[in-house]
Amino acid sequence: MRSLPLPLALTARLLPVAVLASAGWALTSGPFAATPTAEHKSTRKTTPTAAAPSTSAATKTYTASPAPCDGVTEKTVKALVPGAKTAGQEIASTDKSVRRTCSWNALKGYNYRWLDISYEIKESDAAAQKSYEERIADKSGGGAVPGLGDTAYSVVNLTTEDKQQTREGVVIARVSNALVVITYNGSDFETKKAPGTDEINKGAIKAAKDAVAAVEDGQKA
Repeated sequence: MRSLPLPLALTARLLPVAVLASAGWALTSGPFAATPTAEHKSTRKTTPTAAAPSTSAATKTYTASPAPCDGVTEKTVKALVPGAKTAGQEIASTDKSVRRTCSWNALKGYNYRWLDISYEIKESDAAAQKSYEERIADKSGGGAVPGLGDTAYSVVNLTTEDKQQTREGVVIARVSNALVVITYNGSDFETKKAPGTDEINKGAIKAAKDAVAAVEDGQKA
């Protein structure tokens, strides 16, 4: 069997997962937002008193991220990343209650597949929605995914380097104050072609459905 040179971008994918994900997954959060509570006004005449300080309340349904490597089922991992260890590899995080990521990747024959899922817990629904909107604004060309979380978006892109194609799908979903981000991509090193758009998009959405379900079953405030 002849040896096939790997393009630089895909060679990087086959480096230790912890190094790749640590370098590639630098996420920023928008400022925390709060939803003001309704103010009750009394109609009774009373002696004037000092005004009470205004208060605001932030909606926060989830307090912690699920274990990311349990975010997709073994069946899903086997279907999307043939040959990968179903346990996955969790990426180091400075605060696991706020952000957690897990990755799976495998080269089976000439076919390479990569999947990762990330969870971020925001301080409020409003903060999560703001971050969600910022992310999808940077990934034009996709569309809404009905019935997934409170709101969800998917996009698929094709890149070519050294004549090697890679097709990548990203799904971003919001579930209350939690964000779920799925990345799924693949390449064929023999034909130098990428998997079809439909295959990658459906695979990313399949993983996203598992990951969102894990959030909904998780720790609530």
